Amino acid sequence: MASASCQEEDSFTCPVCLELLRDPVTIPCGHNFCMRCIKGCWDQEDSKRKYNCPLCKDTFDSRPVLRKNPLIAEMVEKFRRTSIQAAAPAHSYYAGSRDVACNVCTRKAVKSCLECLKSYCDTHLKAHNELIDRNHKMVDATGQLQERICTRHKKVLEIFCRTDQSCICYLCTMDNHKGHDTIAATAEWSQKRDGLGNSQRRCQQIIQLKEKELQELRKAVKTLKSGAQTAVEESERMFTEMISSIERRRSEVTELIRAQEKAEVSRAEGLLKRLEQEIAELKRTDAEMKQLSLTQDPIHFLKNIVSITGRPYSTTSSSVTFSQSFSLEPLKKSLSALKTQLEKKLDPVFKQEIVKISAAVTNIQTIESIQYTDPELPVRRADSKDFLPPNSKSLLRTSNIEMSPGCKRPVPGCKMCVLVGIPLDLNTACTHLHLSEGNMRVEWRDEDLPYPDHPDRFDKYCQVLCREGVSARCYWEVERSGEYAEIAVSYKSISRKGRGYECCFGRNDQSWRLDLYSSSSSFWHNKEETKLPLVASSRIGVYVDHRAGTLAFYSISGDTMTLLHRVHTTFTHTLYPGFVLDPESSVKLL
Repeated sequence: MASASCQEEDSFTCPVCLELLRDPVTIPCGHNFCMRCIKGCWDQEDSKRKYNCPLCKDTFDSRPVLRKNPLIAEMVEKFRRTSIQAAAPAHSYYAGSRDVACNVCTRKAVKSCLECLKSYCDTHLKAHNELIDRNHKMVDATGQLQERICTRHKKVLEIFCRTDQSCICYLCTMDNHKGHDTIAATAEWSQKRDGLGNSQRRCQQIIQLKEKELQELRKAVKTLKSGAQTAVEESERMFTEMISSIERRRSEVTELIRAQEKAEVSRAEGLLKRLEQEIAELKRTDAEMKQLSLTQDPIHFLKNIVSITGRPYSTTSSSVTFSQSFSLEPLKKSLSALKTQLEKKLDPVFKQEIVKISAAVTNIQTIESIQYTDPELPVRRADSKDFLPPNSKSLLRTSNIEMSPGCKRPVPGCKMCVLVGIPLDLNTACTHLHLSEGNMRVEWRDEDLPYPDHPDRFDKYCQVLCREGVSARCYWEVERSGEYAEIAVSYKSISRKGRGYECCFGRNDQSWRLDLYSSSSSFWHNKEETKLPLVASSRIGVYVDHRAGTLAFYSISGDTMTLLHRVHTTFTHTLYPGFVLDPESSVKLL
């Protein structure tokens, strides 16, 4: 049965890749291949213009057209399903694609030895415990054992260097980490694990604050939508009332015009009728006078002349009186007055609605501007006079830091203005920069430190960024030492690899930099330099109001803050504090 199964498997195996046929095709000589395999073979023979069967070497003058053989494909699929079902119990002990394989055989590993740095199945784990050492530390099978090997000395990482905050082997203590503060990795792990509870509690507190902020923001959005809907409904109501008022006025004016028209037309028709009668009477008199003038009988003439010429008739015209009585001036005055009243009524309505909408928008902006700090970390300078408005009474002689309207003397724990406890990001540090004191201090070293490769690391410029960014109103201070230091803020998207200006703080449109030399000072942004007075103080304050687009640098000397340079712009992304160092220089975040 086993022999028959093997023969059947051979008949469904591709002669090129030696695996079960995939998309099987049959060429003119009758042999079957995977479509991808035979295409690959013939693609290499295109230059020869002759195509061979890889199995029987039969030659074809032209390249045959390949079509999938549905019969063979169905037979292969049936064979594959049958083989999987039959082999399932036998292969259940072998490592799959997601399993960790035993380093001795191909079966699935159940344990990994942290001393030997190998993984073992049940059988070889027993042999390991009997032949090597039963006291070796074992963990569940893991595929990350190579991470426990020193890349430089190929030894087990079993020591932790507190100076460089990295895991090393025992040879490293005699090489790059000679004289450093070192401790056994297990001891440091125990201490760090104990301190993890405090960090976790701080993290949970921050989560609660953020969730509260999220709820307030959602409430503000709901209020904004409700306010906007109320404003729309109020506007619709007032416009409807105004339209109705206009319609009534229009109807009244129309009726007024029609009434005046009717009265004037009636009067005019009476005048017309009277004029027609007078004209008819005058025409009759004129005809009688003409007839009388033709008579030759003196007695008849004298008897009738008196009655004809003595008839009364009016010689006054009525047209002037009619024209003056029917005038549109009162109507024009009335319409003009109506227009003025409507304009006076519309302006307050628009102003009222704009105030309502602006108030709703202001509510949501206020909530968005809040940035929370770690509640268990000390807040420096937030409770000092350094954040008082310029007009406030204080021992502070010079203060130019802007505060939001209504902001008074801050108290400890102010969540509006202070950035504290944000360490430097080791993954961004150049290999000549050494981080210490919990990654709050950085100094230049005349050696390449053994940092692992990372896409965020600056590989040419001696630069480093902080781990977290600024997106609200924040302030922080740094202490510098040495001949030269650069204090900067940058977008996270700044380039990291190479010596181009796109990687250098201050030489592109993504970063801003304050240069502090022992003999000069300047400010850089987008390749443009601004000369500044010489800065003698070793302590520098940095203030950012992200929403207002304000960036300011201050020289700190005792209780005095002196403005060095201020920038007003529009920040489009989160800002990350950064530093640049030269030989014999260092910077510490306070």
